[in-house]
Amino acid sequence: MVNIQFINIVQNIICVTFVKTLNILVLKKRIIKSYILVIIILVSCAIPKAKHTDTLPDFTIAFGSCNRQNMENILWKEIRKNQPDLWISGGDNIYSDSDDMNKLRMDYEALKNQKGYVTLTNSIPVMATWDDHDYGSNDAGVNFSKKREAQEIFLDFFEITKNDPRRIQKGIYHSEIFKTTKGSIKVIVLDTRYFRTALTKSSKNKRRYTPNTFGEGTILGQTQWKWLTNELSNNTADFNIIVSSIQILSAEHGFETWGNFPHEVDKLKKIIINSKAKGVVLLSGDRHISEFSKTKVPALSFPLIDFTSSGLTHSYNGFTSEKNKFRVQDVISEISFGLLKFDFKAQKITMQMRGKQNKLLQELFQVYP
Repeated sequence: MVNIQFINIVQNIICVTFVKTLNILVLKKRIIKSYILVIIILVSCAIPKAKHTDTLPDFTIAFGSCNRQNMENILWKEIRKNQPDLWISGGDNIYSDSDDMNKLRMDYEALKNQKGYVTLTNSIPVMATWDDHDYGSNDAGVNFSKKREAQEIFLDFFEITKNDPRRIQKGIYHSEIFKTTKGSIKVIVLDTRYFRTALTKSSKNKRRYTPNTFGEGTILGQTQWKWLTNELSNNTADFNIIVSSIQILSAEHGFETWGNFPHEVDKLKKIIINSKAKGVVLLSGDRHISEFSKTKVPALSFPLIDFTSSGLTHSYNGFTSEKNKFRVQDVISEISFGLLKFDFKAQKITMQMRGKQNKLLQELFQVYP
């Protein structure tokens, strides 16, 4: 009996000692972890932090298209969050579709009343082109009877001065150079409506148009082509941005596209090559989807990218699929706007599609020689 009691006493002593030892080890482990955490914090504080401004782009362009003036545009405030240096309205800035010029003026006034629009456009420079719905009528071109009057209303709305060449010339094509201490960007805005000749209707289902016979018809017209050639030639800008209201590279969907005039696409590529203009990027809209199209052009030292951003108030929510042999990444079929962020030292453009709550939807990086 004594032996059993003795054994129980010894067992209790051993258990208590083990528990105390275990507690001491756990405490030591916690203390060691605390010391390590303190050391990590001290070391991280000692490391010099890069200033936030070091990560900011040297220049930012925001752009978009397809904006119904009578709908709420929740993206105007999201665009401002990115602190762009320039806003480009890429066409279908309103939906008027009329040869009634009083209606056209009223529709532009409705855009001014769209919440957030004036706040954005009063704070930074604005460049703009038109597409069919703010030009005159769906898919309208050279034969639109009120195009001269529509041009005057367009110029009035965007507050173009009375001595600007666009007040005299036919068409709203225009260019501007934006200079910074680190480099310069030339933005060339095309008019793909005023001179665009007839399209060829397609006999195939789900296709509205088919490409014209090679060499037949024009998008820009002779005068604008001559102007564009001069704008790209003898050009010292670090980057050159060409704005077209309709897509240039994507050509298989059967709607409006430069691909309906294949010889015009070839002509544009040749002019870009011969001009030796640096860092050429194409911007487009119209389609109610956003996508990147990219192709390698022989004799051009960088890939040619067509960044499509559409639309601002409405989009092709029912999109399922569509052929585009030049597409890289995915099609974005929700409302969005585009950003181009320039880094002159790295000769790089970061291209972004952003949507609701400024969410990054897709991104493409390109370095230029």
